[in-house]
Amino acid sequence: MPYKETKVEKLYYSIGEVARIFNVNTSLIRFWEKEFDVIKPKKNKKGNRFFTQQDIDNFHLIYHLVKEKGMTLNGAKKKIKENKDDTQNNFEVIKSLNEIKGLLLEIRDSL
Repeated sequence: MPYKETKVEKLYYSIGEVARIFNVNTSLIRFWEKEFDVIKPKKNKKGNRFFTQQDIDNFHLIYHLVKEKGMTLNGAKKKIKENKDDTQNNFEVIKSLNEIKGLLLEIRDSL
């Protein structure tokens, strides 16, 4: 039976890692944390923030609504509060379609 290494996922991400994921400043991460109730990082005794995968997923949703769709913060808050499941599903569909588009473009370029 061949050895298969399992993919290791991090439990917590630092604020710097989250900022690099979204290519934004750490100040924007702190600001969104204060503005949106769905983001609840763990803090150690020094006050350092540690974000879970759920927080990262929520950041993806907020980033999509605010930066990609151009919604206001109040509009994004309202959309998340009233209709989070539909908004999340819509975001997942868009993400999948973009991945498929990238794959198709890659195939086209290799021809």
